[in-house]
Formats: sequence, structure tokens, C-alpha cells
Amino acid sequence: MSCQIDIDGLVKRFGDNTVLNGIDLCLQPGERVAIIGPSGTGKSTLLRCLNYLDRPDEGRITVGDLTVDAAKAQKSDILALRRRTGFVFQNYALFANKTARDNIMEGLTTVRGWSKPKARERADDILAQIGLADRGNSYPAAMSGGQQQRVGIGRAMALDADLLLFDEPTSALDPEWVGEVLDLIRRIADGRQTMLIVTHEMQFAREIADRIVFMEGGRIVEQGPPSQIFGNAQDDRTRAFLRRVG
Repeated sequence: MSCQIDIDGLVKRFGDNTVLNGIDLCLQPGERVAIIGPSGTGKSTLLRCLNYLDRPDEGRITVGDLTVDAAKAQKSDILALRRRTGFVFQNYALFANKTARDNIMEGLTTVRGWSKPKARERADDILAQIGLADRGNSYPAAMSGGQQQRVGIGRAMALDADLLLFDEPTSALDPEWVGEVLDLIRRIADGRQTMLIVTHEMQFAREIADRIVFMEGGRIVEQGPPSQIFGNAQDDRTRAFLRRVG
């Protein structure tokens, strides 16, 4: 089976620091991949490069029939890539001066070019799906952290993207709100949405992922099904990490 998402030789440097050092990764349609590893090893940077929030220095990103080459990517290429990817931030990244409904509509009108009535209808449908049908007129300051993150996930869902990127989606939440956000991600995953999830929630990764990718030092060290990575990891660095977090 060919890749739906193909990451080829991705490199990202910040000054003299090489944060991503030649990442190769292929995702099949509907595959859920969880990325784990120590802090500062490039996991979040990888996701940000896939959406061109951070521009990679080298490598190619292919989503379906679209390939974006870091060496010659133009604004039109980057916009086309963003139309195919949805990003869920760890700190919600909602517009404080916009309601929940307007936050979801924003990408539909600016990225998709939809009319406001069409975007509003879609946003209201998404609000119902994420259990916030009664909070469409609420501003972020009036919502709990869990509700804000659900709106952030809804904003990504609304785009019907080929790939959803989750960057530590529960790391900024109080413990009482973690469960509701993880439950929502599980429901999305049940629809066979292709996902790449950076997470420190090991049990969640074990439950939701078809494949676990362990990163360290800007490289992929080991990958495989959860049963292999958590039960019989082959690399000493993977085993040492799992002993520390387990």
C-alpha cells in the first residue's frame, strides 16, 4: 500500500542546533501514529514543520498527490499543504476575541474560502460533535481548559484534513479535563482519521495508536506496533525511556 503521508529526509536547524536530523516516515490512510520520546528531541518541531509553522531546511512532505520540497516551497505550496493538514496546539491557540463558533469558522473562511453562512453551518455541526452545541457564543475566557481544547480540536476537524496533527493535546490541561479531551480524540480516531500525535500519555498512546514512533536526538530511533514498543522494545534507548516514564 502506498503512503498517504510521506515524510522524506526532513531536516530542521535552529542556528547551529540540528533539531530534526533526516526524518523519514510514511503513514497509511487512516493510520494513527503516536510519537513519544524525551523532551527537546524534536517531536513538536516535526509536527510544526509538517504544517510549515516552522519551515524545514531540507526534505520533502507529500500528502496525497501534493509534494512540498523545502528547497523550493512557495507560498502557494505552503497554503495547499495547510489545506490538507489540521493542527491542534498544546496551548489551544484560540482567538481570545472570537467566540467558539467564530474560532471554528476562521479556518473555513480564510483557508478554505467558504462563505460565512456555509462556515457557520459547518461550525455548528462541529460544535455538536464535540459536545459544545450550547457554547457557540462563548468566548475562550468563559470556557474551561478542556472546553477550549475541544474547540481547538473542532477547528482542526472542520477542515476535513487528510492529516490531523496533535501536539501534546493534554499537556496544558488540569488533570480533571484530560479525560474529556482524550475521549474526543478517541472518537475521531474511530472514524479512521489519519493522525500524528505527539503525546506524553503512554497509556493513551498504547490504546489509540496503530504504531508508536520513538524519537531521540532529532532522529527516529525505533518504531512498531504498541505491543512491540511497550512490551519488547529492541533499542536500549527506547527501553530506558519507557522505564523512566513508566
